[in-house]
Parts: sequence; C-alpha cells; structure tokens
Amino acid sequence: MKFLFDLLPVILFFIAFKLQGIYVATAVAIAASLAQIGWLWLRGRKIDAMLLVSLAIIVVFGSATLLLHDETFIKWKPTVLYWMFASVLSVSALLFHKNLIRSMLGEQIRMPDPAWSKLNFSWAGFFACMGFLNLYVAFNYPTDTWVNFKLFGGMGLMLAFVIAQGLFLAKYVEQKETE
Repeated sequence: MKFLFDLLPVILFFIAFKLQGIYVATAVAIAASLAQIGWLWLRGRKIDAMLLVSLAIIVVFGSATLLLHDETFIKWKPTVLYWMFASVLSVSALLFHKNLIRSMLGEQIRMPDPAWSKLNFSWAGFFACMGFLNLYVAFNYPTDTWVNFKLFGGMGLMLAFVIAQGLFLAKYVEQKETE
C-alpha cells in the first residue's frame, strides 16, 4: 500500500497527460503531491523526508513548467530527484562515513562492511544512471514516450534492480537464519 501511495502522483500525472496533456498533468502532479503530504499530516502520520524532497522538486520544476509554459522543466524533475538520492548516498558514505542503506536495513540483515558499502554504492550508481537515462529519453524522444518511460520504464528498471539487490542480499539472509 505504501508503494502505491508513493506512486500516486506519478500515476495521476500519467492519466492526466493521456487525457489533457503535459500542462494539466503537471498541475495534477503538484496537487496530488500536496494532497498526499496533507493527508499524511492530517492523520498524524510520519512524513518521509523523501516525500518532502519530492514535493519540493515537483513544486519548483512543475511551477516553472506552468509559469513559463515549457515542458523542459518537468522533464528534469526525475533526474534532479535521482541525482539527489545518488549524491546523498555517496556523500554520506564518503564524507561522513555513514551508510544510509545500512541505516535502513541494518536491523533486518547482517552483512560485513564491504558488502554494505557495495550495496550503498550500487544504489547510488543506479540512481545516477536513472538520472542520465531520464534525460536521454526526455530529450531524444517525443514527450508521450518520455511519460510512458517515466511510469513503466522507470518502474520496470527499479523492479529489476530491486530483484537483483534481493539476490545479492539473499546469501546474507540465509547466513543469519542458520546462526
């Protein structure tokens, strides 16, 4: 349910784009993101930092798209978000010696430090590549193709990457169970 809740603005963006075009879709994505945060706040639920960052980026880039009537800005939004994630993972590991992936998963799984480092940097690399891929599709194909890629291609690649990470983690989960 959380996964679908997090995807709601993207799904609504896709539907609005197919029905009304990029500018209506952009306005819908901004409104859906604001409503999403508002709903969590009203229910007294914890608002993930990732949702707040995503909200800030969609408001800034979406507003620029609507005010300047230029779809270039909304096409940059996923790349900015991906590169921000890649940067945070890399900088926290390299400068602050803090592995954020380990912070999220460390209670569920035990792994040696080099494995945690590999996992952290593989996520950083994945997000960096996704940012470049988004730009490639956004500026080399029609907007309709980019919107389809944003929902289906991005989700498909994320799913494939998560499965690959699951296979990497599986050997450590089994070790923990046998101990």
